[in-house]
Amino acid sequence: MSEIAKTPKPPYYAVIFTSHRTEGDNGYSEIAEKIVTLAAQQPGFLGVESARESVGITVSYWSDLESISLWKQNSEHVLAQKQGRKIWYREFKTRICKVERDYGFSKTSKRLLH
Repeated sequence: MSEIAKTPKPPYYAVIFTSHRTEGDNGYSEIAEKIVTLAAQQPGFLGVESARESVGITVSYWSDLESISLWKQNSEHVLAQKQGRKIWYREFKTRICKVERDYGFSKTSKRLLH
């Protein structure tokens, strides 16, 4: 993902997933792309941002806690979570936060956002 997610006016929720991967791809890239596509189809999904260097960070945005809970229980997501524990990650941490305020800047629009 190279785009900054276009989120609505707060409040909304962020799920922050940070990780250290194991060596090699081991099918990760294909499944990760599939999971993001699937998440985008879920009720309450607002957007996603992701970056990877030595630590991977993926932040997904959701309208409410119920949507996050339903996504966590999605059968394909559950399978990916199991694969993650077994093959792809040395360690990870998930944090769920309420976004109460956001703001930004874009040179293309030359104005403060939100």
